[in-house]
Amino acid sequence: MQGHDPMWVNVILGLHITAGSGAFVLAPLALVTAKGGKAHRLWGKIYFWSMAGVAVTALTMAAYRPLLFLGLVAIFSFYTAFTAYRVLGQKAAYKGEKTTKALDWFAAVVCFAASALLALFGAVRPEWVQGLGIPAMVFGGIGMWIAASAMWRFTHPPKEKMFWWYAHLQGMIGSYIAAWTAFCVVTIGPRLGGSPWWLWVLPTAVGVPAIIMTTAYYRQKFTPRRVVA
Repeated sequence: MQGHDPMWVNVILGLHITAGSGAFVLAPLALVTAKGGKAHRLWGKIYFWSMAGVAVTALTMAAYRPLLFLGLVAIFSFYTAFTAYRVLGQKAAYKGEKTTKALDWFAAVVCFAASALLALFGAVRPEWVQGLGIPAMVFGGIGMWIAASAMWRFTHPPKEKMFWWYAHLQGMIGSYIAAWTAFCVVTIGPRLGGSPWWLWVLPTAVGVPAIIMTTAYYRQKFTPRRVVA
């Protein structure tokens, strides 16, 4: 931060770093503890609110600078954690029950719109997103897919009983990818003399296949085995 910034900006930055560091450390604790247990729920909730703190402080700093890329990415990054948290209360959707609230629709629409703008600016006006055209298109495309998938689920009863497990897992790992991205940019970027575009997308390139493989593993695990007569 620059020396002429008002004190409140430094305070917001400090809160942003604290929340981000907390989320970075807490996610593994939630992942390794027994799923559904008290420890898992506790660390998961703290992680979620840490990500909420990251998003609020990032949006505040993005508006002050202004940094359009930071603001739009903050919306998309937080939504991954938000939808992962909310889906835990939507398990009955598999039975055809209405579990979606107005808040879910609002968040999904905001994420889709922010992600669409991110992808669009990255493609046609990269200077509007701090010259990070490729990361903007990648993150924007992923954000639109996540939001669109959620809205499809809101209007079409899931066919898989454990749909909520997959959505929760994908959302939480997705938000942790965002935390890893910030860590790489902040710690590795300066050593490279800046933050090249590939450093922004590297955690995503590693994390997305991990999400796909993990989801496939649990789908196979939860699929009833056929009994051979």
